[in-house]
Amino acid sequence: MKITAITENTSQNELIGCEHGLSLYIETENYKLLFDTGQSDLFERNAEKLGIDLGEVDIAVLSHGHYDHGGGLKRFLSLNSKAPVYLSHFAFEPHYNGTEKYIGLDTSLRHSDRLIFTDEKYTIDEGLTLFSCNERERKYSFDSSGLNVMSDGKLIPDDFRHEQYLLIEENGKRVLISGCSHKGILNITDWFKPDVLVGGFHFMKLETGELLRSYAQQLNAFPTEFYTCHCTGAQQYEFMKPIVKRLSYLSAGQTIEI
Repeated sequence: MKITAITENTSQNELIGCEHGLSLYIETENYKLLFDTGQSDLFERNAEKLGIDLGEVDIAVLSHGHYDHGGGLKRFLSLNSKAPVYLSHFAFEPHYNGTEKYIGLDTSLRHSDRLIFTDEKYTIDEGLTLFSCNERERKYSFDSSGLNVMSDGKLIPDDFRHEQYLLIEENGKRVLISGCSHKGILNITDWFKPDVLVGGFHFMKLETGELLRSYAQQLNAFPTEFYTCHCTGAQQYEFMKPIVKRLSYLSAGQTIEI
């Protein structure tokens, strides 16, 4: 299995652009997958430079209903005429950062016949399963970090019921792909106990102090190999790196093989 970060907050290659967002290209034995589309059409330009043909993608997944993960959806639907796009049936709810900034998806796309809406669990194919985990206990408490959803005309703290995770099971390994881990990276790791987890930890607003140290120590107790990115935060990653022994960073243009 190969996983390439098409777009991410950082880039180690001057030819590959970066933005606040995430898009991953995943090659399994049987499928070519796109996980998230970033916030713009940058994923298209980077993919071309990386030699990735987005028109040949078999399956697309949106991790949740925020613009920095689904902003390129309209462009992807025009580039690729065959891939179904799997997303939560809550993904088009109106999401906000604070009270003023709309951070949701382009609602004009919600009636596209290419979209397949998912719930608690959805099996795409053998070894490819989506989970929302909304019915699972959250042992570890994480707040909404100022992110809200409009409900009955009022903004309330987001419970991230629109977030889902992709579990890939191949060659005896369980690889979990997460966009932002809004439901809590400790909860997610505890729920799945994957061999490998790729995704953001949503620690970018946390100070590099004792709370983050505690989270890092708890992550280190899992045997999971972590490849983090996007909303983890560069400073937070550097702070955690000496503590979490199996932690690496995945920047735009980089590829990992599992």
